[in-house]
Amino acid sequence: MKTFFCRLLPPRPTFAQDMSAAEAQAMQEHAVYWRECMAKGQVVAFGLVADPAAAFGIVILEVADEGEARRLTANDPAIRSGHGLRYEIHSMPRGAVHPPKGAA
Repeated sequence: MKTFFCRLLPPRPTFAQDMSAAEAQAMQEHAVYWRECMAKGQVVAFGLVADPAAAFGIVILEVADEGEARRLTANDPAIRSGHGLRYEIHSMPRGAVHPPKGAA
């Protein structure tokens, strides 16, 4: 498995404070989507980072390869909604975020 740090960039710096009802709905669907991926073992962590310059989201993935990371982020309802959000995807070559499953 490979680890990826994915940063969800908002369409504007004030997005977290002033999103429209449609944007808020997309973000609710986004949270459900990543919780489902977490239940499947693909997501280590996800959430909002309260950067004073502009809040952004993160997802840390453990998946087979970058193609799977790109597929998962492309299928995020926040991206599919067309509201201008986008991901940066970064490999974590030494991304041991927890002991391997089954290790003592």
